[in-house]
Amino acid sequence: MSHSLLKIWIHGVFGTKDRTALISSEFEKELYNHIKQKLENELDCQVRIINGTSDHIHILFLLSPNFSIGDIFKNIKGESSHWLNQSSLTKFKFAWRTGYGAFSVSESMVKKVERYIHNQKEHHKKMTYEEEVKLFLKKYELKSNS
Repeated sequence: MSHSLLKIWIHGVFGTKDRTALISSEFEKELYNHIKQKLENELDCQVRIINGTSDHIHILFLLSPNFSIGDIFKNIKGESSHWLNQSSLTKFKFAWRTGYGAFSVSESMVKKVERYIHNQKEHHKKMTYEEEVKLFLKKYELKSNS
């Protein structure tokens, strides 16, 4: 093979500091668009969907062969919080919680995960973000660091 091939879907999840409701419906779409542009234009990651609630977001994207997952999340979280704090979109200091979740998604499950992310607001009428994190920990057999 003369070149490398890579197609790894990532379901990324990260929340606001202290799980505080910092993402207002007034600017959430602008925040999602900003993150999408950064991922696609600067980090070479094709974004399928971004959505969330007032205290966390989910992103489904193709991993770039040029950056590590850690570098992608560090860049996106740091840059987006800086951007929000420099804008006039929020009057509160915005910060993301330390850490993130990143889960591989098989091609056969992409549409299902996309629907799950699309329906976040409806989903979280029945379950808190903290409960969702506990389900992810159990599903992926992970231990919490917090």
